[in-house]
Amino acid sequence: RGIPWEPGAHWTEPGCQSCTCQEGRVLCDTVSCSVPCSHPLPAPAGGCCPTCTGECRTLNPPRCLHEGVARAEGDVFSPSDGNCTVCVCLAGNVSCLSPECPPGSCPSPSPADCCSCNPEKCNFRGRTYAHGARFSLDGDDCTTCVCQGGEVECSFTPCPMLDCPQHQRHLGPGQCCSTCRDPPAPAGCFLDDNGVEFPVGQIWSPGDPCELCICQADGSVSCQRTDCVETCPYPIRIPGQCCPDCSAGCTYMGRTFSNNETFPSALDPCLSCICLVR
Repeated sequence: RGIPWEPGAHWTEPGCQSCTCQEGRVLCDTVSCSVPCSHPLPAPAGGCCPTCTGECRTLNPPRCLHEGVARAEGDVFSPSDGNCTVCVCLAGNVSCLSPECPPGSCPSPSPADCCSCNPEKCNFRGRTYAHGARFSLDGDDCTTCVCQGGEVECSFTPCPMLDCPQHQRHLGPGQCCSTCRDPPAPAGCFLDDNGVEFPVGQIWSPGDPCELCICQADGSVSCQRTDCVETCPYPIRIPGQCCPDCSAGCTYMGRTFSNNETFPSALDPCLSCICLVR
């Protein structure tokens, strides 16, 4: 990007990319953030990572971000749906405490008095469940039920979205959700760029005569280049052939001559040249 960097230099690019200059190459990776508190503040302007404290503890003491609100160090507050729960911001972490209430029962928690009563338990199929308890029906692990203020609500276990086609999905014994079968083993190598499929063991050149590729048993393609060693100063380069040919003749001043052919020098008309294969 028009800026020179010394070897080993480190810098940050826009988009929180950490870059390093190594042996003439630029290597970039996303900045990794380590946040030591549970409720950090968003990254400051021009920064990449959330912060728990400022640069100077006396000037910028730790702060917490809770439910979208920045809280100062030592700030005591109640969450929006806390039902008398009290929270405090300490060193970037939010700790909350709820009052312990004596046993009792009522249809629902009372917002006016935190300890006026406790939610009613549920009696379901001969069993008693506490408020908020989750359980499964007998013999049906795919259904989850919850006790809410004396009422039982049941629902099917949610299944994740699958990224495989329908014919590769499988529902095993005792499973609630389908899973993807393992795809069949590859029978060859398929190249997306030109749509050609090669069988395992097939060797071909992808367009460069100096490069040969082979189709591996796992469906991957392995390619290797041929290193040419010129053994004569004026070899002939044959189209479609990787390495120059020293046995077919000579190439001199843009012209090709056969073995033992004599020709005048293009630099000095008094000199006579000959193409010799050695």
